[in-house]
Amino acid sequence: MTRHIRFVLLTLGALVVTAPFLYMLATSFKHDTAVFDLPPEFVPSEPTTDNYADAWTANDFARFFANSLIVATVSTFCTTVLAALAAYAFARFRFPGRALLFWTMMLGLMVPGVMLLIPQFTVARTLQLTDSLSGLIVFYIGTGMAFNTFLLRGFFEQVPLELDEAMMIDGAGTVRRFTTLYLPLARPALATSAVLAFLATWDEYPWALTIINDPAKQTLPLAIAQFQGQHASSWGLVFAASVLSLIPVLVIYLLGQRHFVSGMQAGALK
Repeated sequence: MTRHIRFVLLTLGALVVTAPFLYMLATSFKHDTAVFDLPPEFVPSEPTTDNYADAWTANDFARFFANSLIVATVSTFCTTVLAALAAYAFARFRFPGRALLFWTMMLGLMVPGVMLLIPQFTVARTLQLTDSLSGLIVFYIGTGMAFNTFLLRGFFEQVPLELDEAMMIDGAGTVRRFTTLYLPLARPALATSAVLAFLATWDEYPWALTIINDPAKQTLPLAIAQFQGQHASSWGLVFAASVLSLIPVLVIYLLGQRHFVSGMQAGALK
């Protein structure tokens, strides 16, 4: 009985969480005249794909989509690679100041991102990274390093030290042990790190709003914010643009979901 009650409660919770998304998806296929029908329809009686075609071509939406895809892909790759290298060093090497350096990185997780906007902008202006996709990428990598290093370090420390020592006896160097032993075993954690890094950069809004002024270099969150202002009465069009922006997120999560839970448990429980 307890199992059935738990199943019912989880099902109800899932419906509550997914209902807004389902309504947004349904509205994106409606004509403007059908958006405010009562009771609302979760399955449109006369569906249309015109909203998607209009959303993709309106306000240079495709350019903003490409900008976000470039920024998120490059940031995710660099963050994952650099965090893996840092985590490997913290997990397997002993050097002066190791603990101090690691916990200094962890302290950065306690600082709200909004509080860093002004100092980050000062640094970006000094390095001439304002109003550029490079400025977004560099700071996304920097802000994502701490958590991903923490996650991967916990996983690397679970690798039996005997395997490492056996490869050392066989003459394997540091780089070979990292690439042939640790990285293959760490695929769940690496997938988790990549998914989290992609989500953090794809949806990021405050930093992009702070340093990007050129309309041609805006990312998707900035574009959708303007899109809603320009097409506020065309909710089908606005929701179609929002659904398009979710596609890469869903693809990345579906590709990494097999490793996501095990990777989170391995990094966090350690």
